[in-house]
Amino acid sequence: MQVFRPAVAITVMNMQKLPTVSSLIVVILLAGWMTGPVLAVQSVNTTRSSQVALNAPEEEEGFVFVVYGDRTGGSANGVTVLQQAVTETNLLDPDLVMTVGDLIQGYNTTSEWMPEMRQYKAIMSGLNCPWYPVAGNHDVYWRGPDRPEEEHENNYEAHFGPLWYDFAHKNAHFIVLYTDEADPETGIRNFGRPASQRMSDEQVAFLESALERGSEADHVLVFLHHPRWLKGGYGDDWEKVHAILKDAGNVSACFAGHIHQMRYDGTRDGIEYVSLATVGGHQNFFAPDAGWDDEFHVITVRPDALEMAAIPVGETLDVRAITGDISSDARALARIRPLFGDSIVVDEKGGSDQRLSFSLKNPTERTILVKTNPRSDDARWRFEPSSMHQRIGPGGTAVLTTRATREPLVMDDFFSAPEIDLEITLLDGVRTFDIPTSKHMVRTRIMLPPSPESGDGRLVLDGYDDAILVPHRSIDLEEGPFTLEVSLKAKTLTGSRGLVTKTEQSEYGLFTTDGRPEFWLMTGGEYLVAGPDSMTLELDEDYHIAGVWDGSEARLYVNGALVGRAAGKGPRRRNELPLVIGGDVDSNGSATRFFSGEIDDVRLSRVARYRGERFAPPDRLAIDDETVALLEFGRAYGRLHPDGSGNLAHGTATGDPFIQIPPDS
Repeated sequence: MQVFRPAVAITVMNMQKLPTVSSLIVVILLAGWMTGPVLAVQSVNTTRSSQVALNAPEEEEGFVFVVYGDRTGGSANGVTVLQQAVTETNLLDPDLVMTVGDLIQGYNTTSEWMPEMRQYKAIMSGLNCPWYPVAGNHDVYWRGPDRPEEEHENNYEAHFGPLWYDFAHKNAHFIVLYTDEADPETGIRNFGRPASQRMSDEQVAFLESALERGSEADHVLVFLHHPRWLKGGYGDDWEKVHAILKDAGNVSACFAGHIHQMRYDGTRDGIEYVSLATVGGHQNFFAPDAGWDDEFHVITVRPDALEMAAIPVGETLDVRAITGDISSDARALARIRPLFGDSIVVDEKGGSDQRLSFSLKNPTERTILVKTNPRSDDARWRFEPSSMHQRIGPGGTAVLTTRATREPLVMDDFFSAPEIDLEITLLDGVRTFDIPTSKHMVRTRIMLPPSPESGDGRLVLDGYDDAILVPHRSIDLEEGPFTLEVSLKAKTLTGSRGLVTKTEQSEYGLFTTDGRPEFWLMTGGEYLVAGPDSMTLELDEDYHIAGVWDGSEARLYVNGALVGRAAGKGPRRRNELPLVIGGDVDSNGSATRFFSGEIDDVRLSRVARYRGERFAPPDRLAIDDETVALLEFGRAYGRLHPDGSGNLAHGTATGDPFIQIPPDS
């Protein structure tokens, strides 16, 4: 029968004028026809007025529990995964933890089974809540001499608990079943043999009585090891069991393990069928995001629903563990850069054979573990050793050395310089914090020939992730006048984009902002910005853009015309970041805010080349004694773009920029 009941909303109205919260004005709103019990919705308390009504959450019965998958079938080190799962589970503070079997390795005799059992129970004793076992084949199958008829069943029940049982908790009833009973005709236990996968009359009778005991619960939840509903080698005995569960009318879910992968088989007659992966068991990790992973399920039980989530082991963070010191140390470690010794020298044929040495300094007051892997996209490099590990104490420094060799075969489009992959783990007692792997170009002197003198090549950049990075050490300008210039044609000019930059709260760069060209320079503690008041670049037009600093004034020229100037003084604030061609540079030395279009050439000079209101821009940029770097983009060697200045200021491509040569060149 439907009963008309008003919904009650308690709202704070002009509380600034009310002496106490008890003076709340209660507004009764007719909400329409409603069924079931109605709870008052209590608004939040405030001394402010607002047009937005915020209500405290409604009180609702429920609880959370966790389910662990298989621990065994893999490396003995899987117990460390189980230990981590226990640590993370305690952070969630569930009411209880269920398992789905295969707790120990088993398949042995009593003398081996007992220490495995003790190890598992010792780890699980670290839980801050009760936990409940389920027997799997690894827990009961016997291998070895003197096999008793019941195999390890007696050991299991003596040390873990009964093979089947049930209990009530709040609004739910839990039933644990046993899926490794022997074939009553032959005594064979085999989970791939249908005759050995039938539920005995004794266990069926228990199940029916357990369902009767849980008949008043909102949810009956069933736990077993083998997901017999998958049939196959399990046969079809589950059809009989499912019918019993269906008749009960309040069975909400069945949970199983064994298959070492997460799998949801949907809802049948109101019963959800769920298989778990592993917590330290054998795991292929074929596709972790698709359930091939070490994980545990977190189940939230409400009167009318179950919510399920899977959490990969190792992904739960302890809020109290992330102190200010840990956060600061992690940031410092993420910024570590190897300090290289002598440069690796590569001759014009690409040959090299010498020691590669670099040091790493631990900037923290905690111990770190470091793994370094010298590598190259060019498979013709060889490194010995190919991986190095080092433990570095607080404030300590480690020197690591490998030998880098490349046969002098040819310098071609597949050439790539060496780099170092750096992995760091921060240790804090029993806790560890992994720093994301960083990549670092090895300090290399490469004797590349200059670009062809035809001068018709153009670097094509997509505006998404294409850029050229020139290392700081190759273009380190001393204090004094300089000129930065580029010849280009733009395909897109929306937003702020870097053209040729080294700026990061320091140094200099050429930019466009919605097509407006700008020359930025950090001097005297602030940025000078030289740019036009209204002039903007046009798409698909050729431009020569030059930023000039003469020591007291920054000037910007476009196609030889002065379009902006800014006076300043004081030393230039310097950095050790790369010069980015085709984008801006961030604090990590990576390219960002990319340019879309074509670049003919780029020149950096240690002189103020242009003065006055106007000059005739050169057809092509050339080298002289004042040239620090000249990249003409006539050709590339793999990801390397040669510098024509003779200063070895070669650029390295990121993304996939390419050189376009006109057909008639």
